[in-house]
Amino acid sequence: MDDPPEVAAPEVTIVGAGLVGCLLACFLARRGHAVTVYERRPDPREENAGRSRSINLAISERGIDALRRVGLDETVLKAALPMPGRMMHAPDGTLSFQPYSADGRRAINSISRSALNRALLDAVGGFPGVRLRFRHRLTTLDPDTGRMEFDTPGGPVTAVAPVIIGADGAGSAVRARLQHRPGFDLHQEYLDYGYKELSIPARDGDFALDPGALHIWPRGRSMMIALPNPDRSFTCTLFWPERELAELDTPAKVERAFTENYPDARALIPDLAAQYALNPVGHLVTVRCEPWTVLGRAAVVSLIGDAAHAIVPFYGQGANCGFEDCAELDRCLAETGDDYAAALLLYESRRKVNTDTIARLALDNFVEMRDKVASRAFLARKRAEHALERILPGRYVSRYELVSFSTVPYAEVERRVARQRRWTAAAALVVTGVSAWAGVILRNRVRAAVTGPEPGSKPGPAAKSGLAAKWGPGRGRAGTGRRPRAGRW
Repeated sequence: MDDPPEVAAPEVTIVGAGLVGCLLACFLARRGHAVTVYERRPDPREENAGRSRSINLAISERGIDALRRVGLDETVLKAALPMPGRMMHAPDGTLSFQPYSADGRRAINSISRSALNRALLDAVGGFPGVRLRFRHRLTTLDPDTGRMEFDTPGGPVTAVAPVIIGADGAGSAVRARLQHRPGFDLHQEYLDYGYKELSIPARDGDFALDPGALHIWPRGRSMMIALPNPDRSFTCTLFWPERELAELDTPAKVERAFTENYPDARALIPDLAAQYALNPVGHLVTVRCEPWTVLGRAAVVSLIGDAAHAIVPFYGQGANCGFEDCAELDRCLAETGDDYAAALLLYESRRKVNTDTIARLALDNFVEMRDKVASRAFLARKRAEHALERILPGRYVSRYELVSFSTVPYAEVERRVARQRRWTAAAALVVTGVSAWAGVILRNRVRAAVTGPEPGSKPGPAAKSGLAAKWGPGRGRAGTGRRPRAGRW
């Protein structure tokens, strides 16, 4: 069989035209590099392109900062809705709002994945030197030579590139071609939870719930969240143990489960059973691997975004973290004079510790969202954190705010939070000690005032003032013969 026809080699190939692949193409094109982006799916901007994942995203400062660097922040945020806090739904329908920041003014931004992807694809198309190739599924990759083969509707196509970057998600085909090389380490950790997407439609042309909040129904072993959309609907995501999701296999079981667990939400989803049957169950995985970058004889291959470090969505940082990858790689290219081999190795050395940190925090936050956000202890801790932030502005900042509303590296966030906890604990000990010392002094003074000085001691202020004469030694009120109890003082 003859080899597929060779295609002109671009300077940089990006495999994956999702969120991170598109933003990376914008960064590289802005640097004047020729880029070709290959995507296995059809163009999502076309009619009948097929349904892709549309679970909503929460874009916050890290993602906005990366978008801002290529002039896309305003365009993206026009299609987003700000959420300055979370709204908790108790089983009895009681609502409670928890602001994300101490001043209540900072917000994360709800946007649909598909809307964001379309906006980024439009932006990519506006840069000269960028080519988009849809319906190209990577089947072969040689990291030594940079030779790639793709399945396409017109038959196999081969391309060769000196720089190949895999931005093709948690199930990365590029990573799959690297993981069999000696020294490549891959860990995939699956939660025994699945997720299913549902939708709450607009009610009488308006939002059925408060659009200024991320809504959470915490139920111990399970939960549901809902994020607002510009069309006044809400995209809901149901997180349940996979075994229990599988057991909801009839409309009656679905109706009963929602009536028992989410009665207020059930009333807002008229076609619940139909939606549940139509939408597939998604899976939650954390991916850790290394090295991200492989230097071949004639090519360099690297991974970015979820292809390098997929995380679960419970801190709202998946897209933000991937966008931050793009900004960091851009900085590394600037520092190395666009030497891709050096820049990609530098980018990996800087990002790996941070992506490992946010992967751990996202798993921890799942437990918090599912189990703790409705507890009194959690609410008390949040109120205390916000009080400290108001008392010590800029000195004390909660972990959530550092993650969502700053660009402090994730690993440094952990170190800073640990330092804050140490000195607040030390301050609490000092306050406790001073209070105890002051209490001892006060009790001694009161005792001296009531009972008079010990034999052989000098008269104290109370004695000098005549108080001891009124409450003399061994006596109660003058003339009563009763001794007062110390507890009254």
